[in-house]
Amino acid sequence: MLCCMPGVAFVPALLVSWSSAAFIISYVIAVLAGHVEPLVPYISDTGTKPPESGVFGFMINISALLAVITMYIRYLLIEKQNESSHFVRSSCNVFSLCIGLMGCIGMGIVATFQELSVPSVHDIGALVAFGSGVVYITLQSIISYKSCPQWNTYFVCHIRLAISVISCIAFIPMIVFASQISMTKIDWTPDEK
Repeated sequence: MLCCMPGVAFVPALLVSWSSAAFIISYVIAVLAGHVEPLVPYISDTGTKPPESGVFGFMINISALLAVITMYIRYLLIEKQNESSHFVRSSCNVFSLCIGLMGCIGMGIVATFQELSVPSVHDIGALVAFGSGVVYITLQSIISYKSCPQWNTYFVCHIRLAISVISCIAFIPMIVFASQISMTKIDWTPDEK
């Protein structure tokens, strides 16, 4: 089966590299164009105005596609391993894949609908992307523990669990602080809330 061959290991690495490049390139363009302050802007702020919005949208859509491919490969790998071990129900693996694909759709929405152009759609896309991402990685952590020690080491499981916990912890303040913002804009003056 092609998905279990070492030759597809480049896909997750490409996903991380491409996504990092998308954020870095759009950030550099936005800072050089004077569209954002260099000190820790929102990711979406660095992809709001042209020309960085085009680069951001294109590259994040490619990242979403690479994430779909990565998640599908993981799904196939678990299905193949599960044929002999039966460590997890197939429906759990399918559910995890569906949640992951929802997150990728959210990424596509974020990339396509800029923060200042259609803020409500952009925010819904971000909520779907981040929320689904947290659920997906948590489900993958559970699946990893169920497959131990035959298909995973406990070290890998602990790393996945740590990432899941950090993601959950980060998601909560994101929701709290995002709900406190009544309007979306990039340029703030000291007299504004």
